[in-house]
Order: sequence, then structure tokens, then C-alpha cells
Amino acid sequence: MPLSVRTADERASAMAFTATTGYSDEPQEVEIAVSSVSNQSGKVKRMLMTERGDPSVAPPDWEPLASSELFDEKGMPRPDVALEHFKKEGLLSEADALTIIAKCALIWKDEPNVMRLEDPVVISGDVHGQFFDLLNLLSIGGNPRNQKYIFLGDYVDRGCFGMEVILLLMCYKICYPTTMITLRGNHESRHLTAYFNFKREVLYKYSIAVYNAMMSAFDCLPLACIVNNRFLCLHGGLSPELKRVADINAIHRFREPPSSGPMCDLLWADPLDEKEEDSATSPHFVPNTTRGCSYVYSHAAACSFLQENSLITVIRGHEAQDEGYHLYKKTAKGFPAVICIFSAPNYCDTYDNRAAIVMLNKNVMNIRQFNSSPHPYYLPNFMNAFTWSLPFVAEKLLDIWTNVLHLIDVNEDQYLIPGGDANGISSSAANGGSDSGIGNGQGSVLEQRGEHIRKKILTMAKLSRMFRTLREENDNIVLLKGLAGGTIPQGVLQLGPEGVKEAIRGFQRSKELDSPNERWPDSPLEDPSSVPNAVTRALSEHSSMPSP
Repeated sequence: MPLSVRTADERASAMAFTATTGYSDEPQEVEIAVSSVSNQSGKVKRMLMTERGDPSVAPPDWEPLASSELFDEKGMPRPDVALEHFKKEGLLSEADALTIIAKCALIWKDEPNVMRLEDPVVISGDVHGQFFDLLNLLSIGGNPRNQKYIFLGDYVDRGCFGMEVILLLMCYKICYPTTMITLRGNHESRHLTAYFNFKREVLYKYSIAVYNAMMSAFDCLPLACIVNNRFLCLHGGLSPELKRVADINAIHRFREPPSSGPMCDLLWADPLDEKEEDSATSPHFVPNTTRGCSYVYSHAAACSFLQENSLITVIRGHEAQDEGYHLYKKTAKGFPAVICIFSAPNYCDTYDNRAAIVMLNKNVMNIRQFNSSPHPYYLPNFMNAFTWSLPFVAEKLLDIWTNVLHLIDVNEDQYLIPGGDANGISSSAANGGSDSGIGNGQGSVLEQRGEHIRKKILTMAKLSRMFRTLREENDNIVLLKGLAGGTIPQGVLQLGPEGVKEAIRGFQRSKELDSPNERWPDSPLEDPSSVPNAVTRALSEHSSMPSP
């Protein structure tokens, strides 16, 4: 059967190529079209909520959404109401949040490891707590009331609105359980949410009870989805222990993801960089040194798995892409073996990347790109104003001490020297001593003291400049520390504000700085056997109920 694949972009001419496949005698066309959606400039507009200097910026909604508004008479959530409330930075009551989490977990628990769906469908990559970009994504893809969706995982961490993202998706899942498919990503785990910022976010906005319930719900998420029996959707990639799709269904998924094994590989594995691949010598799987766990799988490994399971391609997330997507090397049938989709534009507010979604309908694959949307501003890592203001205090203290040292330098001749009185005159000279070496000795000591004080002044001035940089570029410094594994790269502060901005500017530079955060964290694993929570109790009661 002839299979034609076309890739087109508004900024580039279309490419056409054909291939053959033996799946059917009927002619079939598969098309990939890439288009772009522009909204705003792609730059983050920080909306400070501490003052109403701009009346167009509304204050946050401080009151939790009433249960009577959130749920209808049948106890089903109203996603559109929750969405509007979250747009105002509103929260739910703890009881309502736990109710939604428990209801959704029960649905996830009854789903198989590998879901199946027919197009038309929209496929989304990582969202990473970027709620206002998720709203843009939904406006492009269509309302989930009328549109099928597959989300490839990584709903939380990095962004400041992970709870809004996951609670909204849970509301949609409860209302449309068969058409809203949500898969597990590597960040849906206790280990990573504790290492990154989602746990801190939940404790800031809700409570430890909500966090524990959310982690138990994440343990129920399915691992993969097959569309049209041709497209395999998952978060990370393939595993040397998985030869067939049926092997995925055999995985015990109701647990914290391990650091090795097939479940880990589905969440953590990456395709081999095409620039590094030699088709003649590259093994199918090699250890993934970038991630610190799992494997990197070659083009040959992907082709072998696809052929074994009569699939066309693997659609995955897990990796930031400058243009929001990446089409890897084609198979013998002329279709990319792997398609990577990333749906978090301007990732971490520093990558300056575009985002993309896949819209699949009747074998026409349309890749839609979009830019970032303005979002309200949080102090980094949800820090309070006192912690944030420490660089201001340090700078002022250093200014005081620098001025004190300047005064000492001006009046250094008033400094006491060994054996001298309060006026700096030696006792020998005051008594009419005739030792001619005393004067030279006094001058030498004074010069040494003066030089010592001048060095102190220079050091204090240098520190003052560094603290001024910390104060003026506080937000960028915190971003830089987050990208660079918690430490400021050596010498950056001495370069001043422009040096800090340059260090976090651009996709490739941000990706290089952020590479330590792409690894399996070295911190101890969180204990998954936490105190029973609302979700574990609901799952236990559900399991103990007799089958109809």
C-alpha cells in the first residue's frame, strides 16, 4: 500500500516523500503538517499581585471555590467553573481537592497499562505546571467536551501552577473518562516532586494530606496509549526488556517508579541523538548517562519494536525542544520512527522555546506550534518576602562597613602604632629618644596598615557590587541557581547584571545549565508507604466491593 508523508511549515517549503507498507491493499495517505499559532510575543509578562498600580490586573481570588459551584447536582465537577476560578489564582477547599483526587484515582485504577483510542485526537507533551500555557493549548486543540486528548505526562514540577494543571485535568478526566487519556511521566512520583518544587507548591497552597493523596493517585496512572493501532504514545521511550506491547500490560504499575527496569525505561528512556548514531555500529540500547538511569535507544531499536508490533511510530515527550517538536530519522516505510512533542513554551521562563501539540485526524498529523502566554508572578520557589529581601539587607550592611573603612583610611594617621599613645606618637619619641630608626619604623607600620585597610576597602567594594547584583537581579539569580543545580556558576556575579542575563539567555545555554536537573536525583527516595490518605482509603474500599 502506498503511504505518502508530507511535512510542511509556514516558514519552509513542503517536503514530500513516499513509502510502501503491507498493512492494507487500500491506498492510504499519512500527512504531517506543521503550522504555527502566534499569541503575544512569547515573553513572560510578570504580573505582580502585591499592588494594584495597574487596575487591569485583578487581585487573586482569596476565597476557595464553593462546593455548590464546583460540583453539579450529581456530584460531577464542573471543569469550566474550576478553570475560571484557577485563572484568578483561586484555590479549592482541601475537602473538594481530596474529593476530585479520589474520584480520578478510582478511574485511573480501573484502566489498563496500555490504553487504546481512535482519532481524531490531540496529543500533548510535557506541561510542567504551566497552567496558563495549558489554557492556550486547550483553546488551540479544542474543548475536551468535544475533543479527545492524550497527555503524555509531566503535568507538575518546574512551573508554579502544577496543582491547577493537574486538578483541571482531573476534572476533565472525571467528566470524560474515555476521551481524556492521561499517562504517567517521570515527574509523577514522590522522588521528583520532593526534589523539585511540586511538593513545596502543594504544601504552600494546600496541605501534606493533599500531597500524599496526589502521590497515591499518580501511582494509578496508565503508562501508554495506542492510537488507531498504529501510533504508540508514551512519556519516555523503549526498553530492552519490552519486545511487544503486551509486555507493557504485564508491568505492575501501582507503585513509585523504580530507578531501573521496564517501568523506569517507559518514563525515562531517550532516543539516541542522530548526530551521535552510527547505524552500522550503534547497539540497540546503551546506558543513559544524561539521565543517570535507564537507556538511550537507537533508531534500529525503534524500528525493530515498531516492526514487531505493526506500528508506525512512537510519539513521546520528556525532552524540551526548541521548536516544540522533533521528527527523528525515518523508518524504511518513510515515516519518522520517533516523534518528540514538548508542550511547555518558554520552559522554566528561560528556555525561550516554542511548544507544540499533535492533532491527528484520519491519518493526517498536524503539528501546531504556539508561544508562551503571560502568567501571574510568584517569588521563586514560593519564598516569602523576608527571604527574598535578604540581599537588600546584606548590600546595605556592606555599604555601611565600606563607608566606615573609608573613614578609617582617611584618618589612618590617627591609628595607634605599637608603643604609641592615643595620638599615634611613640613613647620613645615623646621622651626625646635619639633612635633615628624609630621614625622609619613608624612610617613602615603606618604604610602597612594603610595598605591593609585599602585592600579591605577593595574587597568590601567587590562584595558590595556582588550583593548589588544579587539584589538587582534577584529573580534571575534564583532562576540561574535552579538551572545550574542549586549553585551559581563561578564568576557570574562578578560579571554584573548583564553577565547574569547572558548566562540564562537562549535555548541551548539554558538546556546546558539545566542538564543536572534532567538526571535521576541523588537525594534519598521518598518513602512511598506513607500514612493512609483519602485516595488509599478510597482505593481500598473500591477493591473490597463485590463485583457486579
